[in-house]
Amino acid sequence: MSQSSLWQLHTDTGDFAELCNALYQREISLIAKGDFSSAQSVQARLESLSYYITRTAHAMVTVIAQGHSPLLLDTHNASWSAKQGKQIPLSGQETEQECANIINWYLQKDIYVGLVVPVLLADHIIIDCIDRIDLDKQRIRTNVGGWFSLTTDELMHKGQETNKRLLKPNKKIMTSACTGHCWQGNNKQLPIIPTLRELLLSCSINWKNFKKPLAI
Repeated sequence: MSQSSLWQLHTDTGDFAELCNALYQREISLIAKGDFSSAQSVQARLESLSYYITRTAHAMVTVIAQGHSPLLLDTHNASWSAKQGKQIPLSGQETEQECANIINWYLQKDIYVGLVVPVLLADHIIIDCIDRIDLDKQRIRTNVGGWFSLTTDELMHKGQETNKRLLKPNKKIMTSACTGHCWQGNNKQLPIIPTLRELLLSCSINWKNFKKPLAI
């Protein structure tokens, strides 16, 4: 089957249409409530909306059809779903030695710009991607999270001060990020639906090897 026929197959499904509809409703609502500096900014956002919504809906349907994702696809809400744990899944990423393991993971040669990574923001985890690597200063920048120092002391203590920390991908953490799970203390809260950008990034996750993304 060719790529073009595969695309046609997915765009003909009810799931694809429902995803597009849900994404349009959500994005139009966000634009209507947004604070834009000019009419041109709104026009630019609207002009690219069709492309990104179609691409995201196609990617979400594709990863499910090809069995690449362990998550459940909620077409009505255009989101991923999975069982939420009682606590934020930070086990294995909290002690000094565990933080050292995180740093070692990010200092390997197979880390590159564009790689999808998780970032802890206070009470929930988001899907982000690396947009700059500065090995001379041992730091990495992600698109949303900004700069993160790859030293044990800064990763632990500065992260606690700013409520923002770079995490190492694993199945529980990436599941939480993709589904928008959040907590307040030890209490589960209603999920935060990831942004359109996060949903698109989630479709490139290779759940068998987080350093080798899917080409969807």
